[in-house]
Amino acid sequence: MTDFTATRALFDLPDGLTYLDGNSLGPMAKAVPDRVGHAIRSEWGQELIRAWNSAGWMEMPDRLGDRIAPLIGAAPGTVSTGDTLSIKVHQALSAALSLTDRKVILSDTGNFPTDLYIAQGIVDALDRGLELRCVAPEEIEAHMTDEIAVLMLTEVDYRTGRRHDMAHLSRIAREQGIVTLWDLAHSAGAFPVDSAAHADFAVGCTYKYLNSGPGGPAFIAVPDAVADRIDPALPGWLGHAAPFDFDRDYRPAQAARRFRIGTPPILQMAALDAALDAWDGVSMQDVRSRSLALSQRLIAGVEADCPSLTLASPREDAHRGSQVSFRHPQAYAICQALIAHDVIGDFRAPDILRFGITPLYIGEAEIDAAIATMARIMQDRLYEDPRFQTRQAVT
Repeated sequence: MTDFTATRALFDLPDGLTYLDGNSLGPMAKAVPDRVGHAIRSEWGQELIRAWNSAGWMEMPDRLGDRIAPLIGAAPGTVSTGDTLSIKVHQALSAALSLTDRKVILSDTGNFPTDLYIAQGIVDALDRGLELRCVAPEEIEAHMTDEIAVLMLTEVDYRTGRRHDMAHLSRIAREQGIVTLWDLAHSAGAFPVDSAAHADFAVGCTYKYLNSGPGGPAFIAVPDAVADRIDPALPGWLGHAAPFDFDRDYRPAQAARRFRIGTPPILQMAALDAALDAWDGVSMQDVRSRSLALSQRLIAGVEADCPSLTLASPREDAHRGSQVSFRHPQAYAICQALIAHDVIGDFRAPDILRFGITPLYIGEAEIDAAIATMARIMQDRLYEDPRFQTRQAVT
């Protein structure tokens, strides 16, 4: 069994603060400052350019990929880290389209906007009769026909926490000859994932449940049998089979290494490396079980004590990720009032309050504190204070 008291001790959270926003930005692990400081002072500061060899900088994208792999059910050597999630979505979708002559990219109306922007940008740029087709999440299966080229979905809805049945939809996709691309932004580190079995391409970020810090590197997971058929649409020198030969012509590296583009962000990767230490010895099934118990506790408490808030997340455990969302016309102001009272969740337009359930560092005490604070804010209508009504740049 995972010792969640021990994992909680690995994080540096301010005293008295209830942090329920790890689905947006995970907290800092205590090991991060020393690890990043070592990379700055000893590796960069003392070794200078020699650190590319002496500190193993050049291998970091692959080494960190191998640390992420078991958290997303991927095989060793099939995950590469670096760049941003938007870039990885572009790489993966471009690659997926190269594997088929079909024309339709199927996604859902709940997908994160960036994924849809990128898809539409590719459609427009290629100008070869492609189409981005978005349907309601519950209608995806009915639209998986033999005209679909790529199924591009985010497994967990960023607003409501609604979870697609990845295994079921991927099985249908394979039967229909559809290439699958899954965005695991709200899955990696939240619950068990089996990307090797269910995704031709999987992408995700590390600054949410994996706690790598703001701007932390993204990842892409591609099984060898798929990767070796791809000539990347964004071929970079570090994705070349022999980058220091400096060939004029591109030759892709083996497997997932071909999805590397440019120089890896070493300081961000040092933070990710330290953050991943918290996952050593952690069972993802234990994480899921505790997440569900804490989610159920939050739902029950809010519905009992804050009846004007409406559950926006699916009630059924199997259909929900590791966040709980509620609706209210004054959701933004309520969120700001909570933050002012040391309970941090977040808001998504137009009326969603989101709370990330992250068992590595929260437990029953944090859930109960959030419920009690929310009840007071709602009962005393503290959210009506004008200072909570003004929208900030980041909501």
